[in-house]
Amino acid sequence: METTDDNLEIEGRPNGSRPVRLGGALLGERCHVCAFFSSRDDEYRVLLPFIKDGLAGGEKIVHTVDPVRLEDHLQRLASAGIDVAASRHNGQFDLFDWTQTHLLGGRFDQDRTLSLFGEIKEKAEQQGFPMVRIVSHMEWAVESRTKVDVLLEYEARANSIWLERSGPAHPVICTYDINRFSGDVIVDIMRTHPMVIIGGILQENPFFVPPDRFLDELHHKQRAAQTT
Repeated sequence: METTDDNLEIEGRPNGSRPVRLGGALLGERCHVCAFFSSRDDEYRVLLPFIKDGLAGGEKIVHTVDPVRLEDHLQRLASAGIDVAASRHNGQFDLFDWTQTHLLGGRFDQDRTLSLFGEIKEKAEQQGFPMVRIVSHMEWAVESRTKVDVLLEYEARANSIWLERSGPAHPVICTYDINRFSGDVIVDIMRTHPMVIIGGILQENPFFVPPDRFLDELHHKQRAAQTT
Protein backbone atom coordinates (compact mmCIF):
# COMPACT_ATOMS: atom_id res chain seq x y z
CA MET A 1 0.00 0.00 0.00
CA GLU A 2 1.63 3.24 -1.12
CA THR A 3 1.35 6.19 1.24
CA THR A 4 3.32 9.04 -0.27
CA ASP A 5 0.67 11.70 0.30
CA ASP A 6 1.47 13.70 3.45
CA ASN A 7 -2.24 14.34 3.92
CA LEU A 8 -3.01 10.62 4.24
CA GLU A 9 -4.02 9.60 7.74
CA ILE A 10 -3.69 5.89 8.40
CA GLU A 11 -5.81 6.04 11.55
CA GLY A 12 -7.48 8.76 13.59
CA ARG A 13 -5.99 10.17 16.77
CA PRO A 14 -8.54 10.69 19.54
CA ASN A 15 -7.92 12.50 22.82
CA GLY A 16 -6.95 15.67 20.96
CA SER A 17 -3.34 14.57 20.44
CA ARG A 18 -1.34 16.35 17.75
CA PRO A 19 -1.05 14.53 14.41
CA VAL A 20 2.32 12.86 13.83
CA ARG A 21 3.86 12.74 10.37
CA LEU A 22 6.22 9.88 9.63
CA GLY A 23 7.35 8.27 6.40
CA GLY A 24 4.93 10.13 4.14
CA ALA A 25 1.79 9.60 6.21
CA LEU A 26 0.07 10.62 9.42
CA LEU A 27 0.67 8.02 12.10
CA GLY A 28 -2.51 6.99 13.90
CA GLU A 29 -3.25 5.24 17.17
CA ARG A 30 -1.35 2.02 16.40
CA CYS A 31 1.97 3.72 16.89
CA HIS A 32 4.40 0.82 17.49
CA VAL A 33 6.46 0.87 14.28
CA CYS A 34 9.23 -1.36 12.96
CA ALA A 35 11.39 0.60 10.52
CA PHE A 36 13.77 -1.24 8.19
CA PHE A 37 16.69 0.62 6.66
CA SER A 38 19.61 -0.45 4.50
CA SER A 39 21.78 2.60 5.25
CA ARG A 40 22.16 5.33 7.83
CA ASP A 41 21.39 7.98 5.23
CA ASP A 42 18.04 6.32 4.51
CA GLU A 43 17.29 6.09 8.23
CA TYR A 44 17.94 9.73 9.01
CA ARG A 45 16.16 10.94 5.88
CA VAL A 46 12.97 9.47 7.36
CA LEU A 47 13.54 10.08 11.06
CA LEU A 48 15.02 13.59 11.23
CA PRO A 49 11.76 15.36 10.21
CA PHE A 50 9.90 13.22 12.75
CA ILE A 51 12.38 14.18 15.48
CA LYS A 52 12.43 17.88 14.59
CA ASP A 53 8.64 18.05 14.50
CA GLY A 54 8.41 16.56 17.99
CA LEU A 55 10.91 19.04 19.41
CA ALA A 56 9.14 21.96 17.73
CA GLY A 57 5.84 20.77 19.24
CA GLY A 58 7.23 20.70 22.78
CA GLU A 59 7.13 16.91 23.00
CA LYS A 60 9.53 14.57 24.76
CA ILE A 61 12.15 12.82 22.59
CA VAL A 62 13.88 9.64 23.77
CA HIS A 63 16.58 7.85 21.76
CA THR A 64 18.44 4.62 22.39
CA VAL A 65 21.41 4.19 20.06
CA ASP A 66 24.40 1.96 19.45
CA PRO A 67 27.21 3.32 21.65
CA VAL A 68 29.53 3.07 18.65
CA ARG A 69 27.16 5.32 16.69
CA LEU A 70 26.62 7.88 19.43
CA GLU A 71 28.83 10.64 18.01
CA ASP A 72 27.53 10.07 14.48
CA HIS A 73 23.97 10.30 15.81
CA LEU A 74 24.69 13.59 17.56
CA GLN A 75 26.37 15.01 14.46
CA ARG A 76 23.42 14.11 12.26
CA LEU A 77 21.00 15.77 14.66
CA ALA A 78 23.17 18.89 14.79
CA SER A 79 23.49 19.00 10.99
CA ALA A 80 19.67 19.06 10.80
CA GLY A 81 19.62 22.20 12.95
CA ILE A 82 18.71 20.48 16.23
CA ASP A 83 20.21 22.13 19.31
CA VAL A 84 20.97 18.91 21.14
CA ALA A 85 22.64 20.54 24.16
CA ALA A 86 19.71 22.88 24.82
CA SER A 87 17.12 20.13 24.36
CA ARG A 88 18.95 17.85 26.77
CA HIS A 89 19.44 20.67 29.29
CA ASN A 90 15.74 21.52 29.45
CA GLY A 91 14.76 17.86 29.78
CA GLN A 92 13.03 17.60 26.42
CA PHE A 93 15.55 15.18 24.89
CA ASP A 94 16.91 12.05 26.57
CA LEU A 95 19.71 10.20 24.79
CA PHE A 96 20.83 6.76 25.91
CA ASP A 97 23.15 4.18 24.49
CA TRP A 98 21.78 0.68 24.73
CA THR A 99 24.06 -0.29 27.64
CA GLN A 100 21.82 2.08 29.65
CA THR A 101 18.54 0.56 28.49
CA HIS A 102 18.21 -2.82 26.75
CA LEU A 103 21.61 -4.11 27.82
CA LEU A 104 21.73 -2.56 31.27
CA GLY A 105 24.12 -4.60 33.39
CA GLY A 106 25.56 -6.28 30.29
CA ARG A 107 22.58 -8.45 29.39
CA PHE A 108 19.03 -8.17 28.11
CA ASP A 109 16.18 -8.63 30.56
CA GLN A 110 12.69 -8.28 29.06
CA ASP A 111 10.87 -7.38 32.25
CA ARG A 112 13.44 -4.82 33.33
CA THR A 113 13.52 -3.17 29.90
CA LEU A 114 9.73 -3.00 29.55
CA SER A 115 9.51 -1.53 33.05
CA LEU A 116 12.20 1.03 32.22
CA PHE A 117 10.41 2.33 29.13
CA GLY A 118 7.10 2.34 30.96
CA GLU A 119 8.71 4.52 33.63
CA ILE A 120 10.18 6.84 30.99
CA LYS A 121 6.72 7.31 29.48
CA GLU A 122 5.06 7.90 32.86
CA LYS A 123 7.74 10.37 33.98
CA ALA A 124 7.36 12.36 30.76
CA GLU A 125 3.61 12.51 31.27
CA GLN A 126 4.11 13.69 34.87
CA GLN A 127 6.47 16.40 33.61
CA GLY A 128 3.67 17.68 31.40
CA PHE A 129 4.91 16.60 27.99
CA PRO A 130 1.91 16.02 25.70
CA MET A 131 3.60 13.17 23.85
CA VAL A 132 6.74 11.01 23.94
CA ARG A 133 8.50 10.09 20.70
CA ILE A 134 10.84 7.12 21.13
CA VAL A 135 13.41 5.87 18.64
CA SER A 136 15.37 2.71 19.46
CA HIS A 137 18.16 1.14 17.42
CA MET A 138 17.56 -2.60 17.71
CA GLU A 139 20.93 -4.05 16.69
CA TRP A 140 21.65 -4.61 20.39
CA ALA A 141 19.93 -7.96 19.85
CA VAL A 142 22.66 -8.97 17.40
CA GLU A 143 25.51 -7.55 19.48
CA SER A 144 24.33 -9.35 22.62
CA ARG A 145 23.44 -12.56 20.74
CA THR A 146 19.96 -12.42 22.20
CA LYS A 147 17.88 -15.39 21.07
CA VAL A 148 15.43 -14.51 18.31
CA ASP A 149 12.46 -15.84 20.30
CA VAL A 150 13.39 -13.60 23.22
CA LEU A 151 13.54 -10.54 20.95
CA LEU A 152 10.18 -11.43 19.39
CA GLU A 153 8.55 -11.98 22.76
CA TYR A 154 9.83 -8.61 23.94
CA GLU A 155 8.50 -6.80 20.85
CA ALA A 156 5.10 -8.48 21.18
CA ARG A 157 4.87 -7.67 24.88
CA ALA A 158 5.84 -4.05 24.22
CA ASN A 159 2.45 -3.59 22.59
CA SER A 160 0.90 -3.77 26.06
CA ILE A 161 2.64 -0.48 26.88
CA TRP A 162 2.12 1.32 23.59
CA LEU A 163 -1.23 0.02 22.33
CA GLU A 164 -3.25 -0.96 25.42
CA ARG A 165 -3.34 2.38 27.19
CA SER A 166 -5.46 5.43 27.88
CA GLY A 167 -4.44 8.93 26.93
CA PRO A 168 -2.34 10.02 23.96
CA ALA A 169 -0.64 7.60 21.60
CA HIS A 170 3.14 7.80 22.04
CA PRO A 171 5.03 6.85 18.84
CA VAL A 172 7.70 4.17 19.25
CA ILE A 173 9.99 3.54 16.29
CA CYS A 174 12.12 0.37 16.44
CA THR A 175 14.79 0.71 13.74
CA TYR A 176 16.37 -2.37 12.21
CA ASP A 177 19.39 -2.52 9.92
CA ILE A 178 18.26 -5.06 7.31
CA ASN A 179 21.89 -5.96 6.63
CA ARG A 180 22.16 -7.47 10.11
CA PHE A 181 18.97 -9.56 10.33
CA SER A 182 17.94 -12.53 8.20
CA GLY A 183 14.82 -12.44 6.04
CA ASP A 184 13.01 -14.92 8.29
CA VAL A 185 13.71 -12.84 11.39
CA ILE A 186 12.57 -9.64 9.64
CA VAL A 187 9.24 -11.25 8.75
CA ASP A 188 8.75 -12.36 12.36
CA ILE A 189 9.66 -8.90 13.64
CA MET A 190 7.02 -7.43 11.34
CA ARG A 191 4.43 -9.72 12.93
CA THR A 192 4.93 -7.93 16.26
CA HIS A 193 4.36 -4.37 14.96
CA PRO A 194 1.07 -2.96 13.64
CA MET A 195 2.92 -0.43 11.48
CA VAL A 196 6.01 -0.80 9.30
CA ILE A 197 8.37 1.43 7.35
CA ILE A 198 9.86 -0.14 4.23
CA GLY A 199 11.53 1.88 1.52
CA GLY A 200 11.04 4.99 3.64
CA ILE A 201 7.24 4.69 3.49
CA LEU A 202 4.95 4.13 6.47
CA GLN A 203 2.34 1.43 5.92
CA GLU A 204 -0.21 -0.53 7.86
CA ASN A 205 1.38 -3.91 8.42
CA PRO A 206 -0.61 -6.79 6.90
CA PHE A 207 1.57 -9.31 8.76
CA PHE A 208 0.76 -7.96 12.23
CA VAL A 209 -0.57 -10.52 14.71
CA PRO A 210 -2.27 -9.36 17.93
CA PRO A 211 0.16 -9.81 20.83
CA ASP A 212 -1.80 -12.43 22.77
CA ARG A 213 -2.14 -14.61 19.70
CA PHE A 214 1.47 -14.11 18.67
CA LEU A 215 2.72 -15.07 22.14
CA ASP A 216 0.49 -18.16 22.19
CA GLU A 217 1.94 -19.26 18.85
CA LEU A 218 5.50 -18.55 19.99
CA HIS A 219 5.13 -20.46 23.26
CA HIS A 220 3.46 -23.38 21.46
CA LYS A 221 6.41 -23.54 19.06
CA GLN A 222 8.86 -23.46 21.97
CA ARG A 223 7.06 -26.30 23.77
CA ALA A 224 6.95 -28.36 20.60
CA ALA A 225 10.70 -27.88 20.08
CA GLN A 226 11.40 -29.07 23.62
CA THR A 227 9.54 -32.36 23.06
CA THR A 228 11.35 -33.29 19.82
